[in-house]
Amino acid sequence: MNKYKLVSLVLAIALIASLARLVMSLSNEIPTPSEAVVQNILSRKSVRSYTDQPVPRTMLDSLVRLGMAAPTGIDARPWQFIIFDDTASIRSLHTALPRAQQLSEATAAILVCGDTTVITKRGMPSATWMLDTSAATQNILLGAEAMGLGACWIGIYPHDDRMGPTSELLQLPEGIIPMSLISIGYPKGENAPKDKYDIEKIHFNGW
Repeated sequence: MNKYKLVSLVLAIALIASLARLVMSLSNEIPTPSEAVVQNILSRKSVRSYTDQPVPRTMLDSLVRLGMAAPTGIDARPWQFIIFDDTASIRSLHTALPRAQQLSEATAAILVCGDTTVITKRGMPSATWMLDTSAATQNILLGAEAMGLGACWIGIYPHDDRMGPTSELLQLPEGIIPMSLISIGYPKGENAPKDKYDIEKIHFNGW
């Protein structure tokens, strides 16, 4: 083997080694599906300030789809969703809910309602609609985080001073109760999640 072939062989081996290290490095940076889910949950935060970039309806539809994937007692699905992507409508909501300042900048919003007219498979109204709609709300918040959107849970139920104006503004039918309003938009500025882990609040096998 002459020296030129030897040099070429050494360079080829070095190149292969470099590529192998690059592949290993990239594979270590790409989270597994389970890691991605955990990271998304830990990254979720309440975002109250947004740019003026509109949120596509396809994304809003996907968020509601995620909401409907939430657990629901006896599979009753006692929920209804109202999507807002019109600035005037969102500002009207802000007028009805003046303390929800995030509505002054949000380019979209989703109202999650409890449907108390739903009859379960056992022939009774749902007794868990508050829990089911809360789970749906959380799914939407996590979906927004995963999509690069900012979102914030605005509590409506059980506050009479929020439920009444919201129901009146939207002329909600009898039995439809506004549970939560989620303001949505593309985040403005830096937003960081809070570390809420507290070992003192954990108990095993009893208090």
